[in-house]
Amino acid sequence: MSMNLTLSREDVVRLCERIEGAQTRAYAIPKLTDEYPEMTIGDGYAVQLALRQRFLAAGHRQVGWKAGLTSKAKMIQMGVSVPSIGFLTDRMARPESSAIKTSDLVHPRVECEVAFVMKKTLKGPNCTRQDVLDATDYVLPAVEIIDSRFSGFKFDLASVVADNGSSARFVGGGRARYVEDIDLRTLGVVMEKNGEIVTMGASAAVLGHPAEAIAMLVNILAELGEELPAGSFVMSGGITEAVAVKPGDSIVARFQELGSVSMRFIE
Repeated sequence: MSMNLTLSREDVVRLCERIEGAQTRAYAIPKLTDEYPEMTIGDGYAVQLALRQRFLAAGHRQVGWKAGLTSKAKMIQMGVSVPSIGFLTDRMARPESSAIKTSDLVHPRVECEVAFVMKKTLKGPNCTRQDVLDATDYVLPAVEIIDSRFSGFKFDLASVVADNGSSARFVGGGRARYVEDIDLRTLGVVMEKNGEIVTMGASAAVLGHPAEAIAMLVNILAELGEELPAGSFVMSGGITEAVAVKPGDSIVARFQELGSVSMRFIE
């Protein structure tokens, strides 16, 4: 992945402010590459870092990271070939069974993910699936509410990375399990919207094994000069494609061996 930069510091700050406005006030913006066609993935991460520093300075607390675009279905849906990562803060977390407001989101969609909680710090490069499993305290089921801030769902990887991988909200729940007690490759997942099954999948959809997505995330962090701290909450990427939600919808994600996670959406 090319981490070279084409944007000036001023451009990075300007794009960071543009993204922050769209995220905090819930309006759509054109994809960033419309104005900066040369923008690289590295530029996207520079904007994401500026956004993270701004959120932390405003009192948000970083709780972990997420891998995005890790399933073939998701890559095809988005027209990209490399996964991406984004940061998670305490203000994105919502309790199990909560009512989540859609009025502060632009295009909310939900996807099922396996979340990992780390007991050891991991550093790349060359982090492997086994390194991840050895460093994991436990896994639990999660639903991520993603929200692309780009109008007309037109975007590319550099813009998505700058927009923090469309991170918006997440809900963890169900039953926490030790990795040695379950087969993380074969977990079946079913998502129900208003009592109807809307999508299903198996955890192998995430790069063959969800821990592969975490290893890849650790290796991308290494390229950015960072590590994955012990205690981090990490989402391994959507097992299913993302399903759009609107006020009045209720979602239940049922995970084999891990229980279920539910939430409802309000205006």
